[in-house]
Amino acid sequence: MFKIILIASAFLAMSGMAIAQKYVFYLHGKIVEDQGLNATNPLFGKYEYENILTKFKEEHFTVISECRKVNTDVKEYAYKVVQEIDSLLKKGAQPGDITVVGASKGSVICMYVSTYLNNPNVNFVFMSSCNDYVASSYADINFSGNILSIYEKSDKGNQSCEAFKGKSTRPVPHYKELQINTGLQHGYLYKPIPEWMTPVTKWANGNYN
Repeated sequence: MFKIILIASAFLAMSGMAIAQKYVFYLHGKIVEDQGLNATNPLFGKYEYENILTKFKEEHFTVISECRKVNTDVKEYAYKVVQEIDSLLKKGAQPGDITVVGASKGSVICMYVSTYLNNPNVNFVFMSSCNDYVASSYADINFSGNILSIYEKSDKGNQSCEAFKGKSTRPVPHYKELQINTGLQHGYLYKPIPEWMTPVTKWANGNYN
């Protein structure tokens, strides 16, 4: 098992890290905040957080993630991620080599990273965060970047991000929406299944088709 790089501390300390590489920021779901690394839902099973990170590493990404604290504020945390991305860009990383992937609550954070960073060339993946509650509670979301939206047909209440994109006023050079149909409901996010891992990997590698 590889070491998880902590967004808020250890990553910036790694001054010798090479820049000519591709980065994935992975933002997990709320259950990992509440229960930690061994988070388990009685319906969906174990949230395979570390396996998800390992799969991204096996695809040759530098993976940046951490287990967030309970009741993390989505906006405050988004600012932290933006600071990390800004640090990478100042060190010479290319915006198109940076991808922020969010799942459920992590996806709401990801949407705010897109909003606050306001860089049309950074890649974002939103998974299961577009719903009526988010639309009403976080009305200041304003997308920018290359955006892939993934949602599961059986995950009731979390569906298309088209309404969010429609009200966004900033550049979105590439936008794609993908509905998958695994029958796993919200549990599809708990495992690094190919139905979402494969399109996310392609997106992070600049394949926007």
